[in-house]
Amino acid sequence: MRKFELIAPCHFGMESVLKREITDLGYTVTEVSDGRVTFSGDGAALCRANIFLRTAERILIKVGGFHAETFEELFQGTKALPWEDYLPVDGRFWVAKAASVKSKLFSPSDIQSIMKKAMVERMKSVHRLSWFEESGVSFPVRVFLMKDEVTVGLDTTGESLHKRGYRKLTAKAPIAENLAAALILLTPWKGDRILVDPFCGSGTIPIEAAMMAAHMAPGRNRRFTAQEWPHIAGEGLWREAFAEADDLVDLGVETDIQGYDIDGEMVSMARQNAKLAGVDKLIHFQRRGVEQLSHSGKYGFIITNPPYGERLQEKEEMPALYRTIGERYRELDSWSLYLITSYEKAEEVIGRKADKNRKLYNGMIKTYYYQFLGPKPTAGKRRAEEL
Repeated sequence: MRKFELIAPCHFGMESVLKREITDLGYTVTEVSDGRVTFSGDGAALCRANIFLRTAERILIKVGGFHAETFEELFQGTKALPWEDYLPVDGRFWVAKAASVKSKLFSPSDIQSIMKKAMVERMKSVHRLSWFEESGVSFPVRVFLMKDEVTVGLDTTGESLHKRGYRKLTAKAPIAENLAAALILLTPWKGDRILVDPFCGSGTIPIEAAMMAAHMAPGRNRRFTAQEWPHIAGEGLWREAFAEADDLVDLGVETDIQGYDIDGEMVSMARQNAKLAGVDKLIHFQRRGVEQLSHSGKYGFIITNPPYGERLQEKEEMPALYRTIGERYRELDSWSLYLITSYEKAEEVIGRKADKNRKLYNGMIKTYYYQFLGPKPTAGKRRAEEL
């Protein structure tokens, strides 16, 4: 079967989580760089990566790479790539996105235009045609320039992988589904442990957790651009990958996953989204403020995305809000708290220095993922909890 070099972009700071996911799927990671993990695989790997990876943004087939400091070098480098190995003669191709960091070429629109011309020239010379109707299926191209090194990839995904399909209703500042999944995967939480999100909004963190508990692949209910590329990954490979995902689902799993929000409208949205995701029976949503956060169980997890105070009218409310988070957390014996925020006084007001923190970006906002670690349950206590 044909082998590819596959590139999986992700949120900055989440490369190690994505690397582990790819390795767990059975594929060899060949390179890790800022915001990207590269691995090798065949057509089946392409299908399975799109369907199963929770923290990736998309899956690209690497067409090639080269050095370019001028537009002429960009043109010639792009033209030298073997586009005919990937694009059918009637394919519709374009550079959907160009990103440039610390490179002499930095205008996305110019990069896109010049690369498109170079691709056309390559296809003309190979097929000995003077005109391409581009009436066939779509082949979007993405390009990254980093310190004048150009990486070119075909986008097999289409709409970003964080679009699972279940979130029809959202809060004002929803956390992306793949970032929510990454936050959970950065903790030791497993499906048989307690998880509470006291600022659940439209329910993303509890829903992603429930999907993990039920072994539900995030991409099992959506389509991908490369499903229209039979010469890259045939219908049979996609059918097998979707069937594998369906076979793994276990909705009979017992969970204690809870989502609270002070806004009743948000709670209603969360319930509807959970139903669309197929995990509504695994989550308990409730209208409740963080000051009412409590639980009788031990060794639970709070994983949450509280308000950051980015809006002027919210800033004065932040000290009291984060003080309450700290107070309620201290009342939960043996629990762990994982909290993403850009609020710079979070640790000070919560009243405890985080055991770990990790810088990452939530959209364009620089945030920190504060990790307040509780004790690990002993084997005997875990068995007693399970009885």
